Amino acid sequence: MSYDRTVRLSSDFDTAVTAVRKALADQGFGVLTEIDVKATLKGKLGHDMEDYLILGACNPPLAHRALEADRSIGLLLPCNVVVRRDGDTTLVQALDPGTMVTLTGLPALEPVATDATARLDAALASLT
Repeated sequence: MSYDRTVRLSSDFDTAVTAVRKALADQGFGVLTEIDVKATLKGKLGHDMEDYLILGACNPPLAHRALEADRSIGLLLPCNVVVRRDGDTTLVQALDPGTMVTLTGLPALEPVATDATARLDAALASLT
């Protein structure tokens, strides 16, 4: 089962991060959390790795609808979007919102996942 939606960009990491933030905002997502995995692993373990950033994106109306359908869905929120270096390119990956429906088996989440997928796909498409 594929659980990601991915685009590959030729831009550098910092440019990609800026573009991702704008693309998400244009689709009604705010960034609630940010984890700099590279810095965290370096600081905690002394491990060097490529640029890797996890953005916790939230679209409040969609989150509200999902929580109304299933209070436990908060375990899968916010929508994680990863920006990471992969050789000479930058990957942008978003968790496929359909995963919520697959994991929970709740039909009430299908319209929320469909809307979230359309918005995330539009954000990703705007990057290429």
